[in-house]
Amino acid sequence: MELTAEQAWDECLDVIRDNVSVQSYRTWFEPLKPASLEEKDNGLSLTVQLPSRFYFEWLEEHYFSLLRSTVTRVLGPNGKLYYDVTIEKEDAETGNSGTSMHLPARKPANEPPGRALWSDARPAPAERTASHGPAADHGISNPFVIPGIRKVQVESRLNPNYTFDRFIEGDCNRLARSAALAISQNPGGTSFNPFLLYGGVGLGKTHLIQAIGNYVKANNPGGSVLYVSSEQFTNEFVRAIQHNKVSDFSLMYRQIDLLIIDDVQFFSGKEKTQEEFFHIFNALHQNGKQIVLSADRAPRDIKGVEERLLSRFHWGLSADVQSPEFETRMAILHRKASEDGIDIGEDILEFVAHNITSNIRELEGALIRLLAHGTLYNRDVDLNLAREVLKDLVSESRTPVTIDQIQRVVCQYFNVSEDKVRAKTRKREVVQARQVAMYFAKELTHSSLKTIGLHFGGRDHSTVIHACQSIRNQMETDKAFRQVIEEIAHTVELRTR
Repeated sequence: MELTAEQAWDECLDVIRDNVSVQSYRTWFEPLKPASLEEKDNGLSLTVQLPSRFYFEWLEEHYFSLLRSTVTRVLGPNGKLYYDVTIEKEDAETGNSGTSMHLPARKPANEPPGRALWSDARPAPAERTASHGPAADHGISNPFVIPGIRKVQVESRLNPNYTFDRFIEGDCNRLARSAALAISQNPGGTSFNPFLLYGGVGLGKTHLIQAIGNYVKANNPGGSVLYVSSEQFTNEFVRAIQHNKVSDFSLMYRQIDLLIIDDVQFFSGKEKTQEEFFHIFNALHQNGKQIVLSADRAPRDIKGVEERLLSRFHWGLSADVQSPEFETRMAILHRKASEDGIDIGEDILEFVAHNITSNIRELEGALIRLLAHGTLYNRDVDLNLAREVLKDLVSESRTPVTIDQIQRVVCQYFNVSEDKVRAKTRKREVVQARQVAMYFAKELTHSSLKTIGLHFGGRDHSTVIHACQSIRNQMETDKAFRQVIEEIAHTVELRTR
């Protein structure tokens, strides 16, 4: 009898079930659905549908070996597994109810895009050949090949996911992104050489400087691009010293067309490394090669680095990236949810964006953490879960609510001008908005009754007491009004943090 996709996957599940916990099986394998079974390349290829990209990342990280051995056992030594990630999301223009992405479990860096397969072996590491052969035998991690010492071939070490298309632009990083794009379109040909990008942790510096490298690599395949952290540069230099290969090390770096060095502040205190980099820098710059650097602080604040090197950092352009504003944080969360096929409420995204304000890495991590918690414990991802799971992050970034913020939210809800709630007018809709705002000011701030009254046109404390009591009485007798107060409270909680 010919094997069907359902039968093949059922056999795989029988093996998997015996090797994972019940909870893990129900969470990560039961939701997967067999799509097709085809014979190709002298073997069977099974396609399995995943509900989101998050499943793909989790399976790749935690169950790669198990799935590889299982597929080989069920489908034979040439058996292969394809992932088909379906995003159930309606397209407003076309009316299509879903889209599909084909993702590799372990795709080699040089594999062309498209429907990706996962064979029964991990990709081999990229080839690394030392300039003079024996260096590789001594453990020098050397990514270069120099035929005739004229042309350099380099393993770029770039993350292919770090591209300009995937980088969210906002007021916090607009100058940096614009400069980075200009450099990538004409490396070494602009006045932005060197280009130093600086800013705090988790703000996208590494993404942006690698985006330059990926752009140049894609549009100028003949050029050599190398991304290296300052720690990697230092370690390779130390090994070169140990094996008397400093001249080879220096020659290799001087052949690079685009050199990207991350976290140059870690050169601090390393005199020999700084001296070597100083000479490499001069050679590259003189030959019109592009240099891109990043640091966690402005050049003037980097301690322990020689003045002559710091002065060269100022030759080109230094641009900073700052903490993202609310709109940028929302755009980042929307992009992350879309890429991972996550269907999550707008109020949840607002809650995360309002409460995690300083770090993009932490922002995206909070979203994944929230989804993972909901998946693992089979709970709906709602505001209650968000408050519970992210309470440690929220408590750190929470700021006190102000009376002005409350007035703004309440007036927007009732479509009343903020000036009117502070004026003497007695129109019914204005009085209601004023009393509701006073009520929340009393409930959510530590302001005195006198202070609250001053924020509402200089009214005395008795007016505030009357307003609060009126709101409480109406909430007790009017269910619809109580719902209005709850909605406003929810909005105040989201938009005043």
